[in-house]
Amino acid sequence: MNIVTVGLGIFFIIYGITTFVLRLYKPSFFWKLEPMKQKWGEKKGYYIHVFSYSILPVVFGIVYTILGVRG
Repeated sequence: MNIVTVGLGIFFIIYGITTFVLRLYKPSFFWKLEPMKQKWGEKKGYYIHVFSYSILPVVFGIVYTILGVRG
């Protein structure tokens, strides 16, 4: 078991969940969202932002945690 990798995995999971919760309760917190919406369009910019800052970190966190537990 690699503690550093497990710790990184847990950090990424917490980061992704935190950004998801903040997106629901305080969307003005995300200053990069508006430029992404302007560049990519309203829906596409929003989805790229959600994927990049919420979904992808959780997926990386799960992978890192599993790899860390396995050694």
